[in-house]
Amino acid sequence: MKKGNINMINFDVSSDSTCDLYAQEIKDMNIHFVPLCFTIDKNGELNEYYDNFSDYQQYVDYYNQLRSGAVSKTSMLNYAAHLEHFTKMAQAGVKNAIHFTISYALSPTVDVARKAVKEVQETYPDFNCLCVESHTTTIGQGMLVRIACDMRDKGKTLQETFDYVESVKSKIQHFIIADSLMYLKRGGRVGSAKAIVGTLLNVKPILVFTKEGRLEMYKKASGMKTAIKTAIDEFPNYTLNKDYPTIWIVHTDNQPMAEFLSKSFEEKYGIKPVIRIMGPIIGSHVGPGSLAYAFVSNEERPI
Repeated sequence: MKKGNINMINFDVSSDSTCDLYAQEIKDMNIHFVPLCFTIDKNGELNEYYDNFSDYQQYVDYYNQLRSGAVSKTSMLNYAAHLEHFTKMAQAGVKNAIHFTISYALSPTVDVARKAVKEVQETYPDFNCLCVESHTTTIGQGMLVRIACDMRDKGKTLQETFDYVESVKSKIQHFIIADSLMYLKRGGRVGSAKAIVGTLLNVKPILVFTKEGRLEMYKKASGMKTAIKTAIDEFPNYTLNKDYPTIWIVHTDNQPMAEFLSKSFEEKYGIKPVIRIMGPIIGSHVGPGSLAYAFVSNEERPI
């Protein structure tokens, strides 16, 4: 199969929905996509949905439900869903593929994916799929998927691409500002007392991913704008990867603060980030009003 008139495509790219790519991007980049599910509990009524939004307003409506008191619960993509996904790929003639999952420190999804690949290989022995636990999630995972698609389109081999994304995944830096400590409390990231006191004092935690892909509190600031300033002041500690230098901003329906972050970043460093909205799976755990920026650096994560 040819890409344009020059490069041969040597492998396919696959990801679950924690990559937080938009539906049109998934289509345009020719990604094999498998969505997770989430459940909305509103006034005792439970409804299950797929993480496959096709319209921006769906993201906004989701976060408005959380603001109104609804509780969103997520679960790991199960074995049956992985098996169906990889079987469809093999039946479509895919021989070589790379598949991306959420950080192992957040969920052991990659183990389930690898087990499903092995079962598919019993029926389709030519199906070869290398699974990558991303050491990240949301836009960080999406960045790795983009890199894999770029390398695929440039004619790189599956092994070259796998080795490269493995080498850079712990160099993806994130600075995540949660608007409310209560969502982190629900996920066990902070204790109840700290969450209550922090909320009363308008404390905004700044979280980072560690070298092992764990999500940890890095710093705290009083108020969102102060937290944004604190977060962007970290940027000079790193240098951008020359091949993938984009700065990404993601938010959970907080466009005004995302634009403030983007403007502040551009004024200080002369770089204009790309803004996007976070999907419901990771959004369930950080809550509405949060935001983050991320980039691929040349340096390993500091902690």
